[in-house]
Amino acid sequence: MTQTYKTILLETDDRGVATVTLNRPEKHNALNGDLITELSDVAEKLAVDDKVRIVILTGNGKSFCAGGDFNWFASNIDKTREQRVDQSATLARLLRRLDTLPKPLIGRINGPAYGGGVGMISVCDYTIGAEGARFGLTEVKLGLLPANISPYVVARIGKVHSRETMLSGALFDTTRAERIGLLTEVAAPDDLDAAVERVVHDHLQAAPGAVADTKALVAYVAAHDLETNMIYTADRLADAWETDEGIEGINSFINKGVPSWRVK
Repeated sequence: MTQTYKTILLETDDRGVATVTLNRPEKHNALNGDLITELSDVAEKLAVDDKVRIVILTGNGKSFCAGGDFNWFASNIDKTREQRVDQSATLARLLRRLDTLPKPLIGRINGPAYGGGVGMISVCDYTIGAEGARFGLTEVKLGLLPANISPYVVARIGKVHSRETMLSGALFDTTRAERIGLLTEVAAPDDLDAAVERVVHDHLQAAPGAVADTKALVAYVAAHDLETNMIYTADRLADAWETDEGIEGINSFINKGVPSWRVK
């Protein structure tokens, strides 16, 4: 099933794999108010759709995402301080919504990504980049800051690599993007879809509820100290033993069966 919005495309297959495509190819899928609003709304709907197990994020055309649309930036200059903060916050909320999506978010990085586009990559759980793509955190070259994306970029590539890439705004290639952790892997452009399908297949072997809980687990333990995490994780494992998925998974393993969520 395909749903068309003004700035994105949404297609969901019979397996519950939803592909969200940024659809402003003439603008290199730059982020404007419409795209941010539509993508945020779609992410909210996908989060609560039990039929959706995996979300793929990609771009239409030659680019993944060129970052913020400068016409959108310019439209905010003459607004009040309160209005500018509100517009900026829409991007912050979008990134938060994607980062906390209770499904695997797989980035199919089909081409270049700059600024906010790098931020979008950073909230994905697994990223596959097309060989030859270029990346850059170029805000400082324009007198701006990589503000809303910085929590996710720093979490993704670390403080050292964030300083290396943010302070000069220099472009870098897929080899470096993979080395610093922005990309999980790199594929030849003709092999990109096959690589994504392999990763999708791997994720379809996992129980959806356990995946959602594990994603929340990672976020929690990353933000808390060891003593707190010892208590929290003991509770979470005890909880998992009581779930329908946990019981089915254990029994399937013992009886050499196949749990219901696995897809061939």
